[in-house]
Amino acid sequence: MAKPFMFEKPLGMRDTLPALYKMQEAISKKMLAELESWGYERVQTPSLEYYETVGEASAILDTQLFKLIDNHGKTLVLRPDMTAPIARLVASSMRAVPYPVRLAYQSTVFRAQQVEGGKPAEFEQIGVELIGDPTVSAEAESVALLSSALKKGGLERFQVAIGHVGFLEALLTEIVGNEERAETLRRYLYEKNYVGFREHVKSLGLSSIDKGRLMRLLKLRGGVEVLEGAKELTESRAGKAAIASLRELSEALEAHGLREAVQFDLTLVLHMSYYTGSVFEVYGEALGVPLGGGGRYDELLSKFERSGSATGFGIRLDLLAEAIGREPEAKPRVCLVFSKERRAEAIAVAKEHRERGKTVVLQDLSGIASIDEMTGVYDDVIYCIGQTKGGGETDA
Repeated sequence: MAKPFMFEKPLGMRDTLPALYKMQEAISKKMLAELESWGYERVQTPSLEYYETVGEASAILDTQLFKLIDNHGKTLVLRPDMTAPIARLVASSMRAVPYPVRLAYQSTVFRAQQVEGGKPAEFEQIGVELIGDPTVSAEAESVALLSSALKKGGLERFQVAIGHVGFLEALLTEIVGNEERAETLRRYLYEKNYVGFREHVKSLGLSSIDKGRLMRLLKLRGGVEVLEGAKELTESRAGKAAIASLRELSEALEAHGLREAVQFDLTLVLHMSYYTGSVFEVYGEALGVPLGGGGRYDELLSKFERSGSATGFGIRLDLLAEAIGREPEAKPRVCLVFSKERRAEAIAVAKEHRERGKTVVLQDLSGIASIDEMTGVYDDVIYCIGQTKGGGETDA
């Protein structure tokens, strides 16, 4: 295997340059303040987890896990998501804390990518988990908090699409009869390959009525009115119960004032397999991929031996920054250039400026290769050079 070039990075890894870093930092600061104002307490989990616990529970494909062996022979994984680690945390270190528990995070997650994937293998997420509350009110709170945090972060226009795992499972199973055939249809929906979905339905040995029901499924995207069509489409008790739950969720979201920002999409499939109820994705204008998503997961906590209903969401910080598309207003930067003889005086001047809220770079004159190039990147330059204070070479 050829040795990588010195400037190469591992597949899927990215550098974050100062301008983007500042933008993401400004966005996350505002969003985290909003999450905390709703009563969510911040936590952090280790970057490394055991494969046999969090790795297997995470619902991330095994081929996407970064694995390594510790010096005791245990298989570890780099944290592939935040929901499973927080479930472990709530079931262990926070086991004595009564439900409901509201937790927030800003963390990096790692997912290995194929050579042709072109996707990041490392990215930051901001999100919340509301654990121990089985009500529709908790689901509405997640969507409402997602909306509020995005607005605080600077995203003015976005759309939240809401579906339901239970409805889709019930409908597909009652029509095609087994999980394998249902999974094939779900894959088309997950990829949003509606042409492929239609062609596959045509190839199935189903009655024209059942093929028609599957085709009508693709039309169940829009306002609250699509729920009536969904109710007519399913014949099972589980399917109708899921639609009743979405109706209640719609009423709760209306109470939060979210009618315009929300639409229903009964074809919605997320890549995490642990979701059990309502699920949602959020889209920004002019960005063809979801910024994030979430939903209800009522079975994950039991894998860590503390059962509990739960819901939450995660937002990709890099995609959110791209969707916002503008840099925050930066504080002016001052460069104070000093000579060796005036170092102490320059340090005092810089301290004085910083106490007034300015950003000051303190730079030794002898460390500058080209003073014109270096000082050209600053908003203002102060010179503190020469032998005596007050000499003609200084304006400090």
